[in-house]
Amino acid sequence: MTAFQFHSEPLRREWLDAYGHLNEAYYLVPFSNASWKMQEHFGIGVEYFRASGCALYTLETHLRYLREVRAPADLQVETLVFGADEKRMRFAHLLTVDGELRATAEFMALHYDTRAQRSAPFPRAALEAMQAAVVELPEWAGRRVSFSRN
Repeated sequence: MTAFQFHSEPLRREWLDAYGHLNEAYYLVPFSNASWKMQEHFGIGVEYFRASGCALYTLETHLRYLREVRAPADLQVETLVFGADEKRMRFAHLLTVDGELRATAEFMALHYDTRAQRSAPFPRAALEAMQAAVVELPEWAGRRVSFSRN
């Protein structure tokens, strides 16, 4: 599986909960930071937004907490592209600490024109680059929240 290494950052003390591990809400912070870097990589980042008014809007997120994260920790985030069509992108981030997978987040995002207030096609170069980066889906992609079936 090919993954992009767009982002890493240290765990911040203010992100810890009363039990001393990463609070569930703060798992999304490094994932969101990685999304900004991913957008820059594909040419649809902040400068693109300033010029075009178009942005990547998250439609859905599925977050899996696999193992706790305690301080101190260096959070490494890998990015996988699962698919892209004219107006949507499906991708995931994987959070690792010391080489061990701790959490995943899967996203469906929409390319949105904030000036026209509607979805818009991706620029051709960005779409082609995203499509060229698509990897095979891991077994956990597309899961839904449910009780185990016996």
